[in-house]
Amino acid sequence: MEREQLVFVGTSDLSGHFRGKSFPAADLQARMQSGVGLAPTNIFISAFGPIQMTTFGTSGEVFMIPDPSARVCVPFLGSQAEYFFIGDIRTEDGSPWAFCPRHVLRRALDRLQQETGLQLLAGFEQEFIYTGVSAQPQQAYELDALRRQAPFGEALLAAMRQAGVIPDTFLAEFGARQFEVTSAPAIGLRSADDAVITRELAQAVAFRLGNRVSFAPLPDPGGASSGTHIHWSFLDSDGQPVIYNEHHPWNLSVLARQFIAGIQYHLPALCALTAPSVASYYRLRPDRWAPVQCDVSPLDRGAAVRICPVSGSDPDQRARHFNVEYRVADATASPYLALAVLVQAGLDGIREERGIMIERLRPLPRSLSEALAMLESSDVAADWLGADLLAAYLKFKRAEIKGLEALNETEICHRYAEVY
Repeated sequence: MEREQLVFVGTSDLSGHFRGKSFPAADLQARMQSGVGLAPTNIFISAFGPIQMTTFGTSGEVFMIPDPSARVCVPFLGSQAEYFFIGDIRTEDGSPWAFCPRHVLRRALDRLQQETGLQLLAGFEQEFIYTGVSAQPQQAYELDALRRQAPFGEALLAAMRQAGVIPDTFLAEFGARQFEVTSAPAIGLRSADDAVITRELAQAVAFRLGNRVSFAPLPDPGGASSGTHIHWSFLDSDGQPVIYNEHHPWNLSVLARQFIAGIQYHLPALCALTAPSVASYYRLRPDRWAPVQCDVSPLDRGAAVRICPVSGSDPDQRARHFNVEYRVADATASPYLALAVLVQAGLDGIREERGIMIERLRPLPRSLSEALAMLESSDVAADWLGADLLAAYLKFKRAEIKGLEALNETEICHRYAEVY
């Protein structure tokens, strides 16, 4: 049987799913210019498949244009290669579409560069459940747990490296069947691309082994939760790190403290985009090693924002490895939108010269409904996202909540585990 190779182009949309269209590989050169047409309403496909609401209806046309810098072509022995591009969504005249998640992040990164002269350096740490191991009691961080999942982890890291994503760590996590993969820090937009590529390659490798992975925040109310932790720092125009100062509290430079303070100040609203599912808030509860308040700490893995310690005596190496971790995120979020609002919130902290709050800390939202209300009441969110996208996103997520209102927590967790 003859086969003709297909190429897929997509983006991580409002629900955090990688969606788009495919076309014959023979047409790639032309498609790099013209892209593939999409109905604007496609951006409103829900986490579970149906379109529960749309502000566009059946009208309009936008185009998904493959980005040559985000090309993935990974061959699998005896199986069809994974061949896809991450793309930008543009209008008929070639302008960036206001609802394109990558465009939202680019705007934030451009603002960061214009106002500070800095580049964002970020990496995503992603936890997931892999079905290719037996459901025996958890073996947290044990070598035997790593041994039993073989060859999945080695194949995943090899696929990542072939796709241009530099692997940092792969390990057996706390929960049964739970693992974690981290990509090395990358500059700006590429860091979010790497997170998307890593998720898709994890699914691809598991599929070819007859299994699957689930990045859902909480597959079962009584089980281990899975987060997506975002590590970040900054580089100046000479490529030098700028957030480390060994003479300041917590080794943070003034700029870094202000940026963190901006994130902390806006954190309740940020949750609507970084922890954007109903099940996300079952994870953000006490005794789950997950954040429950808007706190910042240098040595606490339960904090919302953690200052990551560094080892060694060489100050230059310490500065280069020093980073900050945002822990109120999971894989139901689009990495582009999550990173965009973190940058925008941090910039607000620099502009307003905000200080990190240590006392009278606010709790995180207890539900997606609360988080959306916080986002809606924010006086800056419309500037960050664009007024039309903000209004549409609020309706989109409220429709998701309404679609689940007849289900209990266990059923809701299972629904998310099926699709993430």
